[in-house]
Amino acid sequence: MIYLDANATTPLLPEVLDAMLPWLREGFHNPNASYRGAKEARRAIEEAREKVAALIGARAEEIVFMGGGTESTNSVLKWLARLVGRKSGRVITSAIEHSAVLKPCETFGEVGYPLARVGVDAGGRLNVDEFQAACEAAREGGGFASIMWANNETGVIQPVDEACAIAKENGLAFHTDAIQAVGKIPVNVGEVPVDFLSLSAHKFHGPKGVGALYIRSGCRFEPMLRGGGQEKDRRSGTENTAGIVGLGKAAELAMERLLKKESPVALRNAFEAKIVGELEGVTVNGDLLHRLPGTSHLSFTGCEAAGLLILLDDLGVACSAGSACMTGKQQPSHVQKAMGFSDAKAKSSLRFGFSCLTTMEEAMAAAEAVKKSVEKLRRVQGGSTGPVVVYSP
Repeated sequence: MIYLDANATTPLLPEVLDAMLPWLREGFHNPNASYRGAKEARRAIEEAREKVAALIGARAEEIVFMGGGTESTNSVLKWLARLVGRKSGRVITSAIEHSAVLKPCETFGEVGYPLARVGVDAGGRLNVDEFQAACEAAREGGGFASIMWANNETGVIQPVDEACAIAKENGLAFHTDAIQAVGKIPVNVGEVPVDFLSLSAHKFHGPKGVGALYIRSGCRFEPMLRGGGQEKDRRSGTENTAGIVGLGKAAELAMERLLKKESPVALRNAFEAKIVGELEGVTVNGDLLHRLPGTSHLSFTGCEAAGLLILLDDLGVACSAGSACMTGKQQPSHVQKAMGFSDAKAKSSLRFGFSCLTTMEEAMAAAEAVKKSVEKLRRVQGGSTGPVVVYSP
């Protein structure tokens, strides 16, 4: 199997598994107890906290371990909603956010919060002018904004630095869902002074079920989960020592790759070049100047993505038609609709995600499989093709 769905999840690196195993076996102790084994587990957790903090340019005490990206985003958004209050507090987000952000925000709107969902351009980038207007409208009554760092479907990197500055100018708290960005591109909370940031281990070769929330020093925060007071009373529940150690190791390895400027961008570019060069009616979607190095989002005229996924799976290529959280749903992606896609184009789109484990041989073999699958489906469906269309900002 050639795995090209790294936006959905990434394989656990051998080094990460090796780091975790001792804490699944002999290091099983509760890190909150007082005996030697427990203290060793606590030490391992704090070392992992330092590694995660280093990956995003934070301080260790600003990192709170969570059960994943969804818990991280929900925890901070629900706290901010309580903080600003629904009588006057405005909630500002974008039309292309992950459902872990959109659904809580929609719930806030249902119970009376003024909610603004800012649009994007044809390349999938935030409309900064519209965002500024929404922030200015919220200035008097207060509120908060949540804008993703990079989109999970298209890989398009958002102008988070501009959005954060605008929010701060208008006195609004700012959260970013950086789950697709952390570990893949440089993310530094010293350079982009967000108040809160969510990340998840399994997006950069760590284990599933563990993530973190960055809380800038000085920012108020009250937990969604209360209990034994772990994580300095910011997230109760006995810590997942093995998972946290795995997150720390994955963060350490990601930092090494970033410092060496290693990325799958060459594989992605070669993959796209072969497909676009040998097939008609292909669109490379999203802002080509601002996207994750390992994400390719393509549309194929005259084909339905559902059929292509079956053919590609038969040929040993794993990819997706969009967010893994939306698999099985028949309606076009809200991300693609926000970018102005027609229903036909949205339903003909596939997402390919490359990781640090992908090889050039796999990328080329996958491109050949895509070519064969598209040609076969077009013959079967009698689909017509148009000229190659590549979005360029």
